[in-house]
Amino acid sequence: MQHDAHGAHGASYIEKIRTVQVQSSGEPYDAIVIGSGISGGWAAKELTEKGLKTLVLERGRNVEHGAGYVTEHRPPWETPFRGRGDRRHAEARQFRQMKAGPFNENTAHWYVDDVDHPYETGADDAPDEFLWVRGYHLGGRSVMWGRQTYRLAPIDFTANEREGRGTRWPITYADIEPWYSYVEPFVGISGEPRGFRQLPDSEFLPAMPMTAVEAHVKDSIARDFDGRAMTIGRAAILTQPLGGRAACHYCGPCDRGCSAGAYFCSLSSTLPAAQATGNLTVRPDSIVHSLIYDEDTDRVRGVRVIDRETKEPLEFYAKVVFLNASALGSAQILMQTTTPRFPDGLGNQSGLLGKGIMDHHFKCGANGEVPGFEDRYTFGSRPNGIYIPRFQNLPWEPSSGRDFVRGYGYQGGSGRAGWSRGAGQPGVGVALKESLQEPGQWSFTMYPFGETLAYDDNRIELTDEVDAWGIPVPRVVGSIRENEYRMREGMKNDGAEMLEAAGATNVQTFDQPYRLGEGIHEMGTARMSATPETGCVDRHNRVHEVPNLYVTDGAFMTSAGCQNPSLTYMAMTARAVDHAVNAVNRGDLRV
Repeated sequence: MQHDAHGAHGASYIEKIRTVQVQSSGEPYDAIVIGSGISGGWAAKELTEKGLKTLVLERGRNVEHGAGYVTEHRPPWETPFRGRGDRRHAEARQFRQMKAGPFNENTAHWYVDDVDHPYETGADDAPDEFLWVRGYHLGGRSVMWGRQTYRLAPIDFTANEREGRGTRWPITYADIEPWYSYVEPFVGISGEPRGFRQLPDSEFLPAMPMTAVEAHVKDSIARDFDGRAMTIGRAAILTQPLGGRAACHYCGPCDRGCSAGAYFCSLSSTLPAAQATGNLTVRPDSIVHSLIYDEDTDRVRGVRVIDRETKEPLEFYAKVVFLNASALGSAQILMQTTTPRFPDGLGNQSGLLGKGIMDHHFKCGANGEVPGFEDRYTFGSRPNGIYIPRFQNLPWEPSSGRDFVRGYGYQGGSGRAGWSRGAGQPGVGVALKESLQEPGQWSFTMYPFGETLAYDDNRIELTDEVDAWGIPVPRVVGSIRENEYRMREGMKNDGAEMLEAAGATNVQTFDQPYRLGEGIHEMGTARMSATPETGCVDRHNRVHEVPNLYVTDGAFMTSAGCQNPSLTYMAMTARAVDHAVNAVNRGDLRV
């Protein structure tokens, strides 16, 4: 791959994304992309840069990069509830979204209204609540994500086959490796090369520095534990300027939006690149109802849309369609597209559409205090932490075997207690205030994320109810199982073991209630497979037997790994667009 193929890469191209109201009577597009988040933005960029007139349909409102980040630098004293938020409003309108960790008063506007956008959860066979965290606006959750950015490893693509579980991946790491290298220089990923077999290196920008305490714990792990190692987190946050985007200046409120463009999102990166080609049309407020399928040609001809504001039904046509509405959203659209050939949903020959939802389970781990280092402090608000790659059940290390399958990696890091610690310590008056002027004790938290297996009864299904736009209300059912609960014991105990070896004191483990979906890494509802009998999309991300329909968001994932998955969506999207454009140019995708 040639990195200079990224069009405006290396030049300043950030501009307002113009929105154009298009009508059904217009000329067909070459391509339609459903969704404008991380994978949808990449689809738009690659399609337009390869010359295809492309329409991006976004179900939510328009957001302008920079000007749309209305709370980005709002100080606490201008925040009505000082960041805690109006719980009465949240409990009435965002009663599910408020359970997401990143949700707060300054970010609530990025999350959907649960009353307007309902879903049901739980069933007789799986009563646990599923947490579906959503952001309906231009840029989608790329505005809101945590920006930890890791490659999957060769072992992640062979795990299902090796263990006889789930569906075998029809591709290997070698198939995607060049595409990781293709997208990474455009994204801008800070990190350090380490050569881990279970965590391949990316094309890196300079790494962010560790604190003195983190460097101490890193040295301790290297000294005391074979097969374990710590590195700085690999983050889609610039440490030097790139393509008109500024380097991170450690201001802190990343989850409110980044007008500097220091962190990667569609609004600052892929959509402006697509806009610069002159081939992009963006239509927000466009809720996709279903796809238009032609039984005679076995092709999709276009997309049925309900205008969010007017509720007017519209249809748009194209030679090729990319479905990037999120793992659950894309599955829902496929399930809503029924035909005589596909009575249970488009591409659902296997009966597996909507099944096998995966996430990364977390909210457990260990923390402790680290004595010493009182003469050291932090600078700014580093939007990153540490990472300890998976060290359990590695095929090349038999001694790493555990009483569960797969494994987990640790995020987390160190910090010093601030003045707010005074709320929980004894004392009054001047003496207390003076004591809080000095930074408190150093602490360190090990915060692991574990792989969840693909259980077919973790699923999304359609109910008989409809929402305000006539779209069927989905029911999402899912929970973790015995394998994940056994894994959580290791996640806690291994973290405590490493902290104690580093000399930490008051080491404690924690295990908070976790809901499937709470990791906001949902995937696996239209899994990739070698045949239409075992999954929904082929090795090129095409829906089996519908060769002009591609699914490149988290829906295609066949196993989850324990790494944050967004980089894999980006690489697979670029790979799929390359395949699709070649097919269009050959004339194979006429509709």
